[in-house]
Amino acid sequence: MGKAVALVTGASRGIGRGIALELAARGYDIAAMATRLEGPLRETAARIEALGARCLPVIGDLADLACHASLLDEALAAFGRIDLLVNNAGVAPATRLDILDTTTESYDRVMGINLRGPFFFTQRVARQMIRQTHDDSASRPSIVFITSISADTASPNRAEYCVSKAGLSMVARNFAVRLAEYGINVYEIRPGIIATDMTAGVREKYDRLIADGLLLQPRWGTPEDIGKAVAALAEGAFGYATGAVIEVGGGFGVKRL
Repeated sequence: MGKAVALVTGASRGIGRGIALELAARGYDIAAMATRLEGPLRETAARIEALGARCLPVIGDLADLACHASLLDEALAAFGRIDLLVNNAGVAPATRLDILDTTTESYDRVMGINLRGPFFFTQRVARQMIRQTHDDSASRPSIVFITSISADTASPNRAEYCVSKAGLSMVARNFAVRLAEYGINVYEIRPGIIATDMTAGVREKYDRLIADGLLLQPRWGTPEDIGKAVAALAEGAFGYATGAVIEVGGGFGVKRL
């Protein structure tokens, strides 16, 4: 078997790029999925290749279930296998609205990309991973879902996002149960306040909250923080912890008096 292969969705920027680069640095070849082959994805691919790994840009809309088969087939044609799936792709609402004003259009868009798409794409990739374990008894693929502290923290000005991440958390749990018999471990990582394009518009708000003591570790998280966590899982550091939920959020979730 050659180098291990990771398929990372939403890999063109932010957390997805951080994950892809960390995995490439650890020796993985990368199928980097994004909706468009533009500057950000080209930059991700160039940086991966500079680390000595191969990178296949895979272009498609995760919300479009009809393209899932071709997306996976493209990755398999290039690499022959998928050892790690990282479900990272996600969007925030285009406009933050009070839950009393949330539109069906925004709800459907967020759910399609953040929840419905990953559910069915994981189903397809999981079937491929099962085939790999049948063909090679030493094969131990794994799956990581990138959710959010919003999976259990309410923000009624972006409720559809919170609901999508809570749902994705349960998707991860169900796949962990279903795939255990094949030795395919499934994990959930919940990023906290991470410096990305998605959070750029609320920088001042979170700067203030962090300064006021929101986090035990008083700084913004980085995509690299998430990448290191994914790499640790992929390399088997938590081999006896399938189904684990790991918050990478500077102590956000610690209850205090």
